[in-house]
Amino acid sequence: MEITYNGQEHTFLITNGRISYVFSVEKNRYLAHRYFGRNIRNYHGGSKPYFYDRGFCSNPVPEDRTFSLDTLPREYPDMNQGDFRSPAYVIQTEDGRRVTRFCYRNHRIIRGKPALTGLPSVYTEDDEEALTLCVELEDQSMNAGIELYYTIFRDYDAICRHVEVVNRGEKELYLERLMSMSMDFAGTEYDVLTLTGGHMNEKNLNRKAVCGDSIIAGSIRGCSSPQATPGIVLMEKEAGEHSGEVWGFQFVYSGDFQAVVQAGQYKSTRVQMGMNPLTFGWNLNGGERFVCPETVLVYSGQGLNGMSGTFHSLYRKRLCRGVYREKERPVLLNSWEAFEFHVDEEKCRTLAGEAAELGIELFVVDDGWFKNRRDDKKALGDWIEDREKFPDGICRLAKDIRSMGMKTGIWFEPEMVSPNSDLYRSHPDWIIRSPGYEPVLSRYQYVLDLSNPKVCEYVIQSVESVLNTADISYVKWDMNRHITDLGSFYLEGKRQRELSHRYMLGLYYILETLNQKFPEVLFEGCSSGGGRYDAGMLYYMPQTWASDNSDAVCRMKIQYGTSLFFPPVTMGAHVSVSPNLQVGRRTPLSTRFAVAMSGNLGYEMDFCNLPEEEKEEIKKQIVFYKEIREVIQKGRFYRLLNPQTGNMAAWNFVSGDEETVIYCYYQILSEAVQVNTPVKLKGLREDCTYRLLRDGSCFGGDELMYAGITVEPVKEDFISHVYVFKNEGR
Repeated sequence: MEITYNGQEHTFLITNGRISYVFSVEKNRYLAHRYFGRNIRNYHGGSKPYFYDRGFCSNPVPEDRTFSLDTLPREYPDMNQGDFRSPAYVIQTEDGRRVTRFCYRNHRIIRGKPALTGLPSVYTEDDEEALTLCVELEDQSMNAGIELYYTIFRDYDAICRHVEVVNRGEKELYLERLMSMSMDFAGTEYDVLTLTGGHMNEKNLNRKAVCGDSIIAGSIRGCSSPQATPGIVLMEKEAGEHSGEVWGFQFVYSGDFQAVVQAGQYKSTRVQMGMNPLTFGWNLNGGERFVCPETVLVYSGQGLNGMSGTFHSLYRKRLCRGVYREKERPVLLNSWEAFEFHVDEEKCRTLAGEAAELGIELFVVDDGWFKNRRDDKKALGDWIEDREKFPDGICRLAKDIRSMGMKTGIWFEPEMVSPNSDLYRSHPDWIIRSPGYEPVLSRYQYVLDLSNPKVCEYVIQSVESVLNTADISYVKWDMNRHITDLGSFYLEGKRQRELSHRYMLGLYYILETLNQKFPEVLFEGCSSGGGRYDAGMLYYMPQTWASDNSDAVCRMKIQYGTSLFFPPVTMGAHVSVSPNLQVGRRTPLSTRFAVAMSGNLGYEMDFCNLPEEEKEEIKKQIVFYKEIREVIQKGRFYRLLNPQTGNMAAWNFVSGDEETVIYCYYQILSEAVQVNTPVKLKGLREDCTYRLLRDGSCFGGDELMYAGITVEPVKEDFISHVYVFKNEGR
């Protein structure tokens, strides 16, 4: 792990012995990107760009007509100096000017990784784990600075980048656009991979070629959204799951974002990630500093699986926090699909008794437990337990559940308020709305204005009062609508463009406060399923409900796509009823389990109405899952067959000690022509023997990885196989 500056070549080399990042200072002023990829021992300018006198190219150095910022591979580009590609930042002065001249001033190297004020970020536990380079840019006329931060890790093949803007003058500056990173790659022979979708159809892999224009992914919905994910992958044309060079970029943020991939006129590719400029703006007073969220950059020479493995290990160990970072996640039963809004004390106690008999460890009371909540048209914001439904309170129910050997969880949607609620009647000015217009309803609810500190404190106190009253071990934190009418009664007029980001800062403040007050509580994020499944939320909530769609076939596709960036331990995945409530599909219980057990296993059904044979099967499933849970939640995950593009799905897990391998195979539809295509496992020791626990047969790791393994064809739809192998050594 090393950061060096070569004064003769004017280059920075950032490396950990496995990956390297290089950029230079050109003309003593401008930062130029040189390299990001497999480790190189040193850099002597072999890939430096050559410059030519080109038409329509401005020359910021008058005596050199060959030098133009429009052709330079840049590290953090501006506008109004002759680079007409997408700028990384736009800053406006009080008198309306948007011309800037930020140039290299100096740099410093910091041991460890500085925290980002008020924001989620990858962290270190001691300063020996990382090195950080801070490069300072200065605009003397504006009397302002831009600081570019680069962190390299000892144990993870990733680099974190973020930006901070400092107003050193007395006059106010206005930030119009501020990307957390920008980078120019040589050439345009790349593909771009994004995750797209919608509600109950999240995380679809979408691959397209870089061409002569821009590819832009983003959200202006007030959250990262089910429609888009704040992450992109740049890939070599021939790169795939297990081979080829790929570069992954993940924004550690939960609000509006924008990712840009832009082809330049002279065969270059610009990649940018940051807050969406359509809803971002910030007034920076004299003496103030603005901190931008960070982007995680991962390089892999082993295709998408190699990239995913780095994101998974980094996020599991250095983004997720708290006791549940290492602690096994409990098997839960959620009440929603059993009762929907019609929960009450007797129903919950009876269902919990059945759940305890089957081995469930956590019983979750979903929506409907609080005062006047009979449907989704009222009562959000009034977080007081309903004494008609729970005469002895949630506290008594939690005690009874604890006596059954389980823990209790509860559902909240604290960021929202119903018009028909005591909270809204008391504080109609606490919602996000624009004066002069009737605010738009969605799901009969409004969004609370979390830019207002009083609203944040109300949310904290509401959740805190419930958690302090009852023995609650788990909170499902939901968000079921996107933000419209982007306006605030709390913020002054010139700060209205700050609302989108201030909302996220308010939410992060709430979550950080609750994390500190209740360190033993497991928080699970939810936004009508996977609508806010992003790296920012994982900092506060180490798992996310991946989708409201619990159908096994749909879920194997959703979970496959989710794993591009996020480890299985962060995926909430439940076994639900058949026929499925979302799509009506009839799927075997074994397959519903085989898909759900590939994440954090839960159940969502009324156990009281199940046949005895299904209860016995569920009891065996839970016993089996507990035996392999550590491998699923802490092992290395490998994608093998993609259900989004084919009729089969497959993946395997390898335990941290390499002693256990779990292989999952799924056939979606039966086919008239049966085929015998072996699936090649990944991550095994080729010189070791692996024993299949099912029948004791043994295979070499090299055989399983290079020749593969077949399963016996079955003429049925929706079939699954789960094989557990033990490493018997050499």
